[in-house]
Amino acid sequence: MKETIPLSMARRIALAAQGFADPRPTGAIDRRHLNKVLSRIGLLQIDSVSAVVRAHYMPLFSRLGPYPRALLDNAATSRKRALFEYWAHEASFLPVETYPLMRWRMERAGQHEEMYTGLAKWARQNEGLINEIYQEVSNRGPIAASDIDGAKGSGGWWGWSDEKHAFEWLFWAGRITTSSRRGFERLYDLPERVLPASIYNAPVPSAPDAHRDLLRISARALGIATYSDLRDYFRLSPADMKGRIEELVESGELLPFRVKGWTHQAWLHADARIPRKVDARALLAPFDPLVWERARTERLFNFRYRIEIYTPAEKRQYGYYVLPFLLGDAIVARIDVKADRPARVLRVLAAYAEPGAPNHTAAALIEELRLMMSWLELDRIEISPAGDLAPALADIIAS
Repeated sequence: MKETIPLSMARRIALAAQGFADPRPTGAIDRRHLNKVLSRIGLLQIDSVSAVVRAHYMPLFSRLGPYPRALLDNAATSRKRALFEYWAHEASFLPVETYPLMRWRMERAGQHEEMYTGLAKWARQNEGLINEIYQEVSNRGPIAASDIDGAKGSGGWWGWSDEKHAFEWLFWAGRITTSSRRGFERLYDLPERVLPASIYNAPVPSAPDAHRDLLRISARALGIATYSDLRDYFRLSPADMKGRIEELVESGELLPFRVKGWTHQAWLHADARIPRKVDARALLAPFDPLVWERARTERLFNFRYRIEIYTPAEKRQYGYYVLPFLLGDAIVARIDVKADRPARVLRVLAAYAEPGAPNHTAAALIEELRLMMSWLELDRIEISPAGDLAPALADIIAS
């Protein structure tokens, strides 16, 4: 390989690292498939929006196709737990083996660092209540914040009750963790009662060692990445990054390269696959690790992507909950989509083709939408006329 590689190669490397260079399973999908995806991407970001399905379910569908969502639920809640919740990229499911690598962040949170500034300020002034809530969890867990009298706030983090603040601080500090969920609400318990004993009692690495291992996970998941890409994956600070990349270069785990068109240095994971072709087809959640860092998405795919949930409806360019459509090694379209569960309809509210999208984009997208419809146990797809790709989709549905 030369010191500078073309963008097309970087894109194939990134897609292969994320699991999109492999065909989807053809038989029953089980825990082995889930573990394989998680070993590649390292985490699943959790988000509360359920316009289609909650975000943590989507990356597995994008890579595996229709799979039983109970597979993920069981991995996160059963006695043979494979996942735990914590703050990683954002709120995330992570393999339990990653738990020791996050202890440094929990310890800092216990000192009112590595968390929201407002929450840290509140905690310094409310240690008594924090201890009371910890005792409640210890005595009654697993329990939800809403199970505590007075814990119902007015919504949003700024509307949290004092009790909810205490739960959230304890969660950041690792003193409590998610045992399961009731709907989307966390049920909290003590980590020593939730996590496998071998994980909870595992040796805790030093912060530099943990940062180095987290960078290894990031580099493997990204394939080829800039400094900002690597730092963003687990939201490491510049201070925590200092010297770590150089150490991995020295050990031969990262290889410095340039990508044509990128202005910043990139590093290739030493074990990264470099496929000659990627023949992927997938709808992507806004919080899929392939696209969650918007600047990287634009660099890799020439695809400018913003989530418009919080944009007033009249100012939205593409829609409320827009999913990019990956076809081959390019993002060729985007759709605003909603699962209307009462009507059992998958509604495509708008559909837009990207410049240069191939002629079979609409046909491929309909195939993927039909898979999604089946996975979500809906009965039909309805296409609204908004967007330049919508007429072609509607024609295929009508034929």
